[in-house]
Amino acid sequence: MLLQGLVLMVVGLFMVFSFLLLLVLILTACEKIIPRFSHILPDEQSSSKGRRPAPAGLAAPSRDAEEQIAVAIAVAIANDATHI
Repeated sequence: MLLQGLVLMVVGLFMVFSFLLLLVLILTACEKIIPRFSHILPDEQSSSKGRRPAPAGLAAPSRDAEEQIAVAIAVAIANDATHI
């Protein structure tokens, strides 16, 4: 029974090691192959500096809206602190 457990452990470790080795080999191959096709789908170049682009379908909030959100968060934190 102990020998069966040992065999099962060795087989399991071999399977995990072989899966991880296969994963590394596939990722290494993809690293060499994918740049050859990068001209098909180039990365988008962002024109804004320091700001993330707004998700599709949503407009970026204005500076005034950002200030209102900051005030609302501050009020919520202040109200939460008084209830403790």
